Amino acid sequence: MRRSSSLADRLFWPLLAGGAASLWFGPKALLVAGLVVLVLVLHRLGRGGRFRRRVRAIARRHRETLALRRRQESYVDPYGNEILDGWLRERSYFAERTVLPRLEAEGYGDLIEARYDEILAIVEAASLSVALPDEGDAPPEDGLAYERFCAALLERAGWDAHTTKAAGDQGADVVAERDGIRLVVQCKRYAKPVGNGAVQEVVSARSYWNADHAAVVSNAGFTPAARKLAAVTDVLLMHHDELPDL
Repeated sequence: MRRSSSLADRLFWPLLAGGAASLWFGPKALLVAGLVVLVLVLHRLGRGGRFRRRVRAIARRHRETLALRRRQESYVDPYGNEILDGWLRERSYFAERTVLPRLEAEGYGDLIEARYDEILAIVEAASLSVALPDEGDAPPEDGLAYERFCAALLERAGWDAHTTKAAGDQGADVVAERDGIRLVVQCKRYAKPVGNGAVQEVVSARSYWNADHAAVVSNAGFTPAARKLAAVTDVLLMHHDELPDL
């Protein structure tokens, strides 16, 4: 990470040059040096504000996506508590992959560590600044009904989708086809993030059904282990409200 010069470093040479010039050209040279120093000080004092405005601008550009991801990566547990673990991971991911590289490229790298919590707070505010449309029909609580619910959402997107039999599905709850492409889906209506067991099952289902793609769909997000395994095995991890646009 490139280290920005300190205020003392920036002021040293103007003061030295001004002092030397004043010996030859008198007080006017010292006055010019003083004005240069004043401009540098004012610029430095305003740097924190520019830093915040830049973070806000980056976050605002993605606020619709952030709002949607916040909803998708949060859930309410059986005790009525809102669980934000998945969203907090997503928020940090956005900050580290989208915000920080731009700040470093623009010369704010020295401020990042001390103001990281401020960056997260700005991202959080951006995610809450968008009023998302209603999710529509609430997903059913029953597991089999949830599978039919997911199949219906795929139908809306133009897929020919049907649920499989409970026995012998080899890990596929829904099989969908469109334009010669076959997709197998494992549907999980959970009260907690889905683990990597579902990813393993749908990988097997992809082979069994000779499918081109495999996905796990859930209402409650996914564990880090599931995300890691899905990345290696080329499995889509999705919230059910992404299905109509698939």
